[in-house]
Amino acid sequence: MDPVVRRRLGRTNVEVTQLGLGGAGLGDLFDVVEDADASATLQAAWDAGIRYYDTSPWYGRGQSEHRLGRALYRRPRADYVLSTKVGRLFRAFHDAENFEHGFWRGGLKFQHRFDYSYDGVMRSFEDSLQRLGLPRIDLLLIHDLDISHHATDARVTAYLTELHNGGFRALTELRQAGLISGIGAGVNEVGMMPRFLDLMDIDFFLVALPYTLLDTDVLDREFPRCVAHDVGFVIGAPFASGILATGAVPGARYRYADATPEVLAKVRRIEAVCSRHEVPLPSAALQFPLGHSSVASVIPGALLAEHVARNVAAFRHVIPADFWAELKHEGLLRRDAPVP
Repeated sequence: MDPVVRRRLGRTNVEVTQLGLGGAGLGDLFDVVEDADASATLQAAWDAGIRYYDTSPWYGRGQSEHRLGRALYRRPRADYVLSTKVGRLFRAFHDAENFEHGFWRGGLKFQHRFDYSYDGVMRSFEDSLQRLGLPRIDLLLIHDLDISHHATDARVTAYLTELHNGGFRALTELRQAGLISGIGAGVNEVGMMPRFLDLMDIDFFLVALPYTLLDTDVLDREFPRCVAHDVGFVIGAPFASGILATGAVPGARYRYADATPEVLAKVRRIEAVCSRHEVPLPSAALQFPLGHSSVASVIPGALLAEHVARNVAAFRHVIPADFWAELKHEGLLRRDAPVP
């Protein structure tokens, strides 16, 4: 596959390169990334022709947006597509010595609170522009409105109501004014896409875990409903948070936790098929989602320039049709799964 080929994203007029770059790792997700390495990583992505970049205020509590902005602010603005997210607001934490980074290995020392209101979305948009140092954001996504982040269905419902009554009006006004070109929502769990679609005029979803070489349940009902309304997809975390890049090695991670014995066993079987067809596992993981006609881009992360080079090489690797056929024959991939 050619990483720089562009695809239209859902109901927007935005075209993104089918290989993009996810910015979570540049917020010090699994490791602390030095500024020089972050800069070299983003330069390598640009040099490779990658022109779609995704970030969020949450990634390193502003760190990722700062880094992406510094890499892009001198580039011609029409040459690339940038997405970021809303749903959290940040404020300074004045006792820096006692700051708890929590989910992040590093990042910046700011406290956050969830806010899906009209004013919260508008402030988040303006704050992101300032952190990025850029005059425009192309795509704005609703971030982390799901059970895994809010613990109970009651809280999810309350925030969806807040979003429906306020925050989505802000997003719609930004889109109507031409300040953004599309509205999306990031989803980490099966079952959230219909809840958004029932309430809001979504252009696309960033699907962070439910659609990978290991997970395809969204093909049952959720993807077909989206396709019927021309709602597109970007696929985040195509390596399922690690195991589809590393293989079934000790300590391999799946869905941000240690892989279970069952997942490890399945990946070993996939690796055996890969070996028979001389297909690197990361190549299969990166290319598989793009077999679906509504998927516009996959956006793996990278912490070093060499990670970008590996992803580009994996994306370009030619995969024979017999490889996908054997995965289906062995029951490792559902028979109706679209493949490249």
